[in-house]
Amino acid sequence: MSVRAWWVAAATMAALVAAGGFRSSTGALLEPLEQEFGWSRGTTSGAVSLNLILYGLTAPFAAALIERFGVRRVVGAALVLVSLGSGLTLVMTESWQLWFLWGVPVGMGTGALALVFGAIVANRWFVRHRGLVTGLFSAASSTGQLIFLPLIAQLANGPGWRWAAGVVTVFSLLLVPVVLLVLRDRPSDVGEVPYGAPASYVEPPLDRSGPGAATVALSTLRQASRTWTFWALFLTFWICGWSTNGLIGTHFIPAAHDHGMPATTSAGLLALIGIFDIVGTIASGWLTDKVDSRYLLFGYYFLRGLSLLVVPVLLGPDVHPSLFLFIVFYGLDWVATVPPTVALCRAHFGLEKSGVVFGWVFASHMVGAGVAASYAGWIRQGTGDYFWAWMTAGGLCALAAVMCLSIPRVKGSGQGDEAGPREATSEETAQI
Repeated sequence: MSVRAWWVAAATMAALVAAGGFRSSTGALLEPLEQEFGWSRGTTSGAVSLNLILYGLTAPFAAALIERFGVRRVVGAALVLVSLGSGLTLVMTESWQLWFLWGVPVGMGTGALALVFGAIVANRWFVRHRGLVTGLFSAASSTGQLIFLPLIAQLANGPGWRWAAGVVTVFSLLLVPVVLLVLRDRPSDVGEVPYGAPASYVEPPLDRSGPGAATVALSTLRQASRTWTFWALFLTFWICGWSTNGLIGTHFIPAAHDHGMPATTSAGLLALIGIFDIVGTIASGWLTDKVDSRYLLFGYYFLRGLSLLVVPVLLGPDVHPSLFLFIVFYGLDWVATVPPTVALCRAHFGLEKSGVVFGWVFASHMVGAGVAASYAGWIRQGTGDYFWAWMTAGGLCALAAVMCLSIPRVKGSGQGDEAGPREATSEETAQI
C-alpha cells in the first residue's frame, strides 16, 4: 500500500501548523501592542474579533475554491497571504492598520488553511483511518500553538512583538515550496487510490466547469440549512469557538496577568494546553471511528462547561495543582469536538458536500470566537475582571451538550464512521 497519502498528510499538517501558529499568537501580543501604541483592550480585542470572523467566513468559500481550483493553488496562495499580512504589521502605526492586516490578509489566509482544508484532504486521501487522520489535522493547530506560542511570548516580552510577527512571516513563506512540491489534489493525480481503498476504487468525477466557488458555497448552505442537523452542528460549533479561540485563546494570558501571573508563564500554560490537545484530538479521532459522534460531543461540551465555571477561582500568581489539572483537562477537550463534527457532516450530507458543509459549520465556530473575543474584552473593560465571561461560556457549553443529543441518527450508519458516508433521510431533510 502506497505511503504517498501520508506524505500529503504531513504537508497538510505543516500548513495547518503555520496557520495555528499565528492564530495562537494574538493573545500574547495584546498587551505589548497596547503598551506601545496606547490602544485600549476594546481596540485590540476588536482586531482579534475581525480576524476570527473573517477566518471563519473564508472557510466555506475556500472549500469551494479547493473543489474548483485544487488544493495546491489555494493553499500556496493562502500561505503567501498570511506571510504578507503578518509582515506588514511590522510597519503599522495606526489601529485601523492592525484591524485591516489581522482581519483581511491574515484572517482570510488562515481561513483558507482552516480545518476545512484538512477535512477535504482526509476525505480524498484516506478511507482507512479517516477519523484518526482528521484528529491529527485537528491537532495541528495545537501543535502550532505548542511550537510558536512560548517563542512568541518570549520575543514579545524581550526584543519586541515585531520579532514575533517576523517569525510567522518567514515560516509561512518557507512552506510555500513544500506545499507546491508535495501536495496533490487527488490520489488519481499520481495514479493512486485513497489509503485503504481497494485497487478497483474509482474516484467520483471532478467537474471544474460548473458553478463558481461562491455559488457552490451558497447553494450548499441553502440546501443544508433545511435540516435541523445542520443548525444543531452550526450552533454547537459556534459555542465551541466562543469557549476556545474566542475566550481562552484570546484572553487567557491577559486574564492570568490580572491575577499576577507573568505573561510568559501563562503563555507556557497555553502551550501546555496545546500538548494535551494533540493527545485529546487524536484520541477523539480514534473514538469517532468507533463511538456514536453525538454522544462524544455531548460529553465534550458538558465537561468543558463545568471546567470553565471554576476558572475564576483557579487563576493566581502561581501555577498550583488545581490550575495544572484544569490545563490538562481543558487541553484534552480543546478541539476534540472536530472529528465527531466532521463525521456527522459526512454522514448526513455525503462525502462530496461534507467539505463545504463543514466549512459553514466551521465559519460559525470562528464567528462565535470573534463575538466572544469582543464580549470578553468589553466585560473586562467594563467590570475590571473576566468573571462573567467565564460564567457565560460555561452556560453556553451546557446548552451545546443538550443540542448534540437532538441530532437525528442516520439509519444503518453504525456507531462509528467506518460505515461510510450516507445522505440524510427524507425525515431529516424536511424543512424546519
